[in-house]
Amino acid sequence: MLSAVSIFSGCGGSDYGLRMAGFDILMANDISRYACKTYKLNMPETQVICCDISEKSKFPKADLLIGCYPCQGFSQGGVRDPNRNINYLYREFDRVLRIIKPKAFIVENVSGMLRSNNYYLLRNQVIRFRMAGYIVAGPQILNAYEFGVPQTRKRVFIVGIKSDLGIKYKFPQPTHGPNGIRKGVTQRDVLEGMPEWPEGEFYDEDFHWYYLSRNRRRDWDEPSATILSNPRHMPLHPISPPLIKYDENDWRFAYKSPARRFSYKESALLQGFSRGFKFAEGSLIEKYKAIGNAVPPPLFRAVTEALPNIW
Repeated sequence: MLSAVSIFSGCGGSDYGLRMAGFDILMANDISRYACKTYKLNMPETQVICCDISEKSKFPKADLLIGCYPCQGFSQGGVRDPNRNINYLYREFDRVLRIIKPKAFIVENVSGMLRSNNYYLLRNQVIRFRMAGYIVAGPQILNAYEFGVPQTRKRVFIVGIKSDLGIKYKFPQPTHGPNGIRKGVTQRDVLEGMPEWPEGEFYDEDFHWYYLSRNRRRDWDEPSATILSNPRHMPLHPISPPLIKYDENDWRFAYKSPARRFSYKESALLQGFSRGFKFAEGSLIEKYKAIGNAVPPPLFRAVTEALPNIW
């Protein structure tokens, strides 16, 4: 079986997709204790190292290295500050890449990385990976909805193949939605049959003015808006009343009726996880954060399966 090492693994979204693509994940790493506990529940065969990656110097040899390093300084949903140290974790990925020397690597990040004021950091990543001995493809934006995920979620991918193999990676073409050959997956497709008001499983604080500064609701037969790690900003479940725009940054419910955000279990389904995915004991905030930071498994599977037969 093909082997992989995963760093900045989170609760295992990318790795769940990697496993579906036929890879044996030898080692996974993340700094979040909750994410590591959830990972172990779902993929117990993988060695999970829970620590700061900078503290780790030995790694198993593997065919593939993957990493989805944090980047809150570039995220639309975070504090957009490109000077934060967390935005330079790609240097740790580069360090591990040079230790393992896999035949290929895959990196995933938020689409905000492509904004003009951040582009120098993105360019620096590509330069480093080339200097490490790889033919680099990307950065390329892919929308998870176009690969069978019931959510519009745009993410940046960078893929590299060892230079001595002389092959450049080609990104997969959309399989779902208007640009694919299959119908896009909707909220109804994955949420049907789930309880309407799952007590204790959703964030039930008031909808503050910032939350109502945009349309947070999609209909049943549409994909969800992007699932976020901050539960305060989680999109509305389609049982909620529609939102009507009154003014710039001013949306209001069309009529008085109960409304709620997605539960953490619904958020996981909208990220492309299966109903059998397990969550470790922890707070509601921890669960939402782990899910919102994850890579949709079907999207990562598609990117992985597009790798040429270099093994």
